[in-house]
Amino acid sequence: SNNNPYASFGATLARDEEQNLWSTPHDVTHTEADDDRVLYNMIVVRNQLDKDSEEWQKLNYDIYTLRQTRKEVRSRWKHILEDLGFQKEADSLLSVTKLSIISDSQNMSKARDILLKLSEETNIFPTSWELSERYLFVVDRLIALDAADEFFKMASAVYPKRPGGDRVDEGPRP
Repeated sequence: SNNNPYASFGATLARDEEQNLWSTPHDVTHTEADDDRVLYNMIVVRNQLDKDSEEWQKLNYDIYTLRQTRKEVRSRWKHILEDLGFQKEADSLLSVTKLSIISDSQNMSKARDILLKLSEETNIFPTSWELSERYLFVVDRLIALDAADEFFKMASAVYPKRPGGDRVDEGPRP
C-alpha cells in the first residue's frame, strides 16, 4: 500500500534468494547475529579441512541443513505475510541488515513477547530453532504496521503447535 513505510525498504539492494544475510557473511550490510556467527564459523572450519575427509562431509551437511532450515523459516514467514496482504512488501519486511533499526524502543518488549509467543505456541520455527534477532526486527515492523496480532493469529492457524512437538504437514498451506 502507499502508506507502507517499508514498501521501498531495501529496494536499492536487489537480492536473489541465495544472496542473503545467511549465505553471504562478507556482504557490507551483513548483520552479525549469533546464528550468523555460528554458520560463518562452521564454514571457516569446513574450508580448512580436506574435502575428502569425513569431518568435511559432516560439516558440509550441517551447513547445508542450517541454511535449508533458515530458508524454510523465512518461507513460512513470507507465506504468512503474503496471506495477510503484504505480497509486494514481504521481502522488504523480511530484509534485515546492519542498517535496520527498531522503529520505537517502546515496541521492543512487545516484539520480544510476540516472538517468544510465536516460538512457544506455533510451529513457525522448528523445534530446535534458537530465536533469531532478525525476526525481532520483523515483528517490530509488524507492530508499526498494526499487523503483529493478525500475523500471530495466522501463524497459529497455519502452523499450530502439535502435541509432542510433531511438525505440521509440509504439504500445501490452507
